[in-house]
Amino acid sequence: MTNHGTTSMSRRTFVKGSALAGLGAAAVGTTSLFGCASAPEAADDLAATGEGGEEKILWGHCSVNCETRCALRFHVVDDEVKWVETDNTGNDEYGDHQLRACQRGRSIRRWINHPDRLSVPLKRVGKRGEGKFEEISWDEAIETIASEYQRILGTYGPESVHIQYASGVNAGNIGGFVSRLVNMNGGSLGRYGSYSSAQISQALPWLYGTRAANGNSDVVNSKLVVLFGDNSCETKQSGGGPTFHYMHGLEEGGAKVIVIDPRYTDTAAAHADQWIPIRPGTDAALVDACAYVMITENLVDREFLDKYSIGFDDATMPEDKKGQGLSYVDYITGKGADQTPKTPEWASAITLIPADTIATLAREIATTKPCAIYQGKGSQRHANGEQTSRAICMLAVLTGNVGINGGNTGSDLDGYYMPAWFSVPCEDNPVEVSIATFTWTDAIDHGAEMTATKNGVRGADKLSVPIKMIWNYAGNCLTNQHGDINHAHEVLSDDTKCEFIVVWDTFLTDSAKYADILLPDLMPVEQPNIIQSEYAGNMAYYIAGDAVTSPKFERRTLYSVLSDVADKMGQKDEFTEGLDEMGWLKRIYEEQALPDDPDAPTFEEMMEQHIYRKQCPDGEHVALKDFRDDPEANPLDTPSGKIEIYSQALMDTVADWELEEGDLIHALPVYCPEVEGYADPLAEKYPLQLIGFHFKGRTHSSYGCIEVLKKANPQELWMNPLDAQARSIKDGDTVHVTNDRGTVEIVVKVTPRIIPGTVAMGQGAWHDADMAGDKIDRGGCINTLTSHRPTPYAKANPQHTNLVEVAKA
Repeated sequence: MTNHGTTSMSRRTFVKGSALAGLGAAAVGTTSLFGCASAPEAADDLAATGEGGEEKILWGHCSVNCETRCALRFHVVDDEVKWVETDNTGNDEYGDHQLRACQRGRSIRRWINHPDRLSVPLKRVGKRGEGKFEEISWDEAIETIASEYQRILGTYGPESVHIQYASGVNAGNIGGFVSRLVNMNGGSLGRYGSYSSAQISQALPWLYGTRAANGNSDVVNSKLVVLFGDNSCETKQSGGGPTFHYMHGLEEGGAKVIVIDPRYTDTAAAHADQWIPIRPGTDAALVDACAYVMITENLVDREFLDKYSIGFDDATMPEDKKGQGLSYVDYITGKGADQTPKTPEWASAITLIPADTIATLAREIATTKPCAIYQGKGSQRHANGEQTSRAICMLAVLTGNVGINGGNTGSDLDGYYMPAWFSVPCEDNPVEVSIATFTWTDAIDHGAEMTATKNGVRGADKLSVPIKMIWNYAGNCLTNQHGDINHAHEVLSDDTKCEFIVVWDTFLTDSAKYADILLPDLMPVEQPNIIQSEYAGNMAYYIAGDAVTSPKFERRTLYSVLSDVADKMGQKDEFTEGLDEMGWLKRIYEEQALPDDPDAPTFEEMMEQHIYRKQCPDGEHVALKDFRDDPEANPLDTPSGKIEIYSQALMDTVADWELEEGDLIHALPVYCPEVEGYADPLAEKYPLQLIGFHFKGRTHSSYGCIEVLKKANPQELWMNPLDAQARSIKDGDTVHVTNDRGTVEIVVKVTPRIIPGTVAMGQGAWHDADMAGDKIDRGGCINTLTSHRPTPYAKANPQHTNLVEVAKA
């Protein structure tokens, strides 16, 4: 096993000589762009820094949801951030390297000082979604929140209250205060899953009992790495996240890399030896054909399959299922129900990949050991994404690359080491009922009709009441990041359905336009803060900082506002326990971080040194290694304790579910054509498949307001030259992208870097439409066009499954 802690390669040598040179090294200009008005006197002055012209350097971090957390050093003069740099600590060796921020984090000064930042509490005066507000006092805002919350609790009960999914702030000591207050008052309608990876997290446990993956740096031990839709070079650019570890492993180990993606992404350009373009939503068909080659040419690891799995062939099927043509081999070879051999020729017509390329790929995966199969999160954000997630994993199972160094389970490239996890202490949610995260608009619109068997309600047979109140802290999923924005607008604009929405944010985002009370938030770096690494490979870390400036205008922390709301409700002492923000930060760190990590610094030391790094003591993490070493002593968390290629438990679970036409939940990881995929009859009207991608100029919609980032990373529609020529469209033209859900006006980028028949635009652009007029979005927001039909099992985000047409504007 390789121990990177002892490598002789310095970070400078590595960055200078590799494709990683561009990661985390992009600097944004440091000249002053925006000023800030002087701060009024504040009751809880969190910081007074750099007064009298003296420059002070304070630490903080970028805490948006890019799956990376990076250190920032703020140069502050006269209580204003003048410029920002990144981490300058570390010993320059792998395992203690600098947590250097990308262009997004380094632009944070422009966010902090932006003239359009919210500065005062606001109350809606127009129709929801119009964005019409009037300034109110904090007293009125707090009184309104407390009284409306109590009214809704008294009228409808706690199941009518919902805390909106949000990821704009990931500091461990901030956002959780909403749950603390709500759970003190009977709780709220729960949610499960996420917008990001619900299909992977819900589907893979039926195969493995877990969604675990090898640590990303373990590719140092691989001979071949195959990436399905992973684009870490754009989505996780910095030195603080998994891409650094992954690319360090590639650089040192020298594995060949194959990227399978509809787009020639920056990841493919940076380090792929081969790009295999594929039609969106057909990854499972490619896997099926690879399996056909492996099975018919005797290239599978039969010893591994016999010992560690059930359902591969009839001999490994459960006793009561043998002899019925239900095994994976039966399905692949055409002896199953559909009587269709999954040959490379069969898959070629579906995927648009030449049959010879498919056969060669299958043989290379089967014969190159160890081989690491990873999937990005884009492949599973499709109409039958759960099937795709399980199917991709089959390449690892068939070749016996599970549970070994240099292999992987086939799960996403997010394995990481974390010695402790901490968050705001709160009671368990007393409400046992929950919905899938993506289905909250349904719970507003017709919540009392949502059932367990049709809509995935958990904890009860059905919902008893629709959502009547939403708490939204640092989230843009009310519209901008949700599916089918025009539908969401219709649901939210009717305030007889959801009766009260409170939003905290730093800008009037598209989602914030639907607030009844809109509150100006302080950014994490403007209050005492601490954050921990997430998908950061083998080096866990914490970053801590004080507030870099005092509060400006009437902006306040979430905690101070909720403390006042609790006071109005007679619960202040219970809610605060006599602690201020710094008091909670200290308590959270000392009660949750220190007991699990005796090597960690004291709280006082942490606030002084700002960064604490800890290398994983076990080297590269290998998922399911204990199971591979001794399956009897370490069974998987599946009914059989083995890898369940055939899952009877899944079929028993969904036996009475009501599925829409075109949805599929299957005992085997099989390919299923998508609703609104290329073969859907709707393609006659809308012949182009539209996919989204996480964009390097934003993190979801965070940083979407920064002009310098928008200029460096313009929002464009990617279109293949063949599709453009057929529509008399030229590079740089303004086009309309249209389907039955809406229209987006956007500039087109004509490029061979995307497969014909497919168009793509970066997700997260800010929606900009006249919702009382033509509703044409001129901001380039893909969710104007995306489906809100949830996937069949996880009831999750299908936002890469869309059919559109494109024409000159």
